Amino acid sequence: MPKYVLFGSYCENALERRIPYRQAHLEGLQKQKEAGILITIGPTKDNTRVFAIYEAESEEVVKKLVESDPYWQNGIWTDYEIKEWIQVF
Repeated sequence: MPKYVLFGSYCENALERRIPYRQAHLEGLQKQKEAGILITIGPTKDNTRVFAIYEAESEEVVKKLVESDPYWQNGIWTDYEIKEWIQVF
């Protein structure tokens, strides 16, 4: 199954603004992880960017997951880019 890399950006003051949505966000990610779709996800140390790796049937599947996330729907994530990734090692 193809793998996809997500690069995205956070809004300003994301640590404060995410509070009302954090629990739902984490629960959704946990479901994706348990389903084997989400491999890993996390912010950069300065909390300006998000990075993730997904294993999914298509880029469209990843896009739907991202756009249904509370962080996207509430402006915590401000943009994103998905690229199919070829894992060598």
